[in-house]
Amino acid sequence: MAIGVFDSGVGGLTVHRTLVERLPHANFIYLADQANAPYGGRPGEEVVDLTRAGCIRLFEAGASLVVLACNTASAIALRRLQQTWLPGYRKETGRALNVLGIIVPTIEAATGLPWEHEAERRGDKIEKLDILGVFSTPGTASSRVFEIEIDKRKQDLAVFSEPCPNLARMIEEGAGPVDLAREVETHVENLKRRVGRYPDRAILGCTHYEMVADLFRAALPPGTPLIHQPGATADALALYLERHPELDPGSSGLRRFLTTGTPGRQNGLVQGFWGAPLDFEAA
Repeated sequence: MAIGVFDSGVGGLTVHRTLVERLPHANFIYLADQANAPYGGRPGEEVVDLTRAGCIRLFEAGASLVVLACNTASAIALRRLQQTWLPGYRKETGRALNVLGIIVPTIEAATGLPWEHEAERRGDKIEKLDILGVFSTPGTASSRVFEIEIDKRKQDLAVFSEPCPNLARMIEEGAGPVDLAREVETHVENLKRRVGRYPDRAILGCTHYEMVADLFRAALPPGTPLIHQPGATADALALYLERHPELDPGSSGLRRFLTTGTPGRQNGLVQGFWGAPLDFEAA
């Protein structure tokens, strides 16, 4: 058995690496749907279909649990899959299986509150609002998942999403640091212009963006806290596995990397982030 990690491309490796560090003895199978990346500009139904296909591939490879290390898939497809597809698939296979996302642990980290918490609606005016900026793909931004779910839990935190339609693709293609820095700076300034000031803190709401987190730090005012999805996801997954011993993550330390795109070595940006050459096999 194993833990499957799914993303449209290589961005989910940022989550995968932290999960491996937290659970070093577990088996992990990573699947990048690079033939269809990025997901951020695709229609919702396509995202659901592609995410379902990726989960099936990982379950067939031996995963008992799949983590959607993709904000677009988590925002658009996760609930649909959990409610309308997974119960029947469990019955069909006769296996204990589940699919989790990265939105819930990110919102818990951003608010400091458990997912079950709902804020009491206040009639009086809130004197000071903190601004949370969310840099994400257009698909995640248009879902408004961060705005909706955070507003339910924390009334003094205003969320503003900035869609970045080209950034994930540029990272996938190994764009140079100058071009990447220019793209990041453009979106930080776009958000500032819309809000009227820089955010008090920010979420990198696409797992690809963790690979260029230093560029976001440089573009934002010094000391602006970044809420990192990989750590929040690893914390949540470790607790989840303790509560669900029926989902066996394996124990031999297996590491497999699959892609629906061109197998072989990934680009230099990915290699630099991972710290070693990284070869993918055909899915």
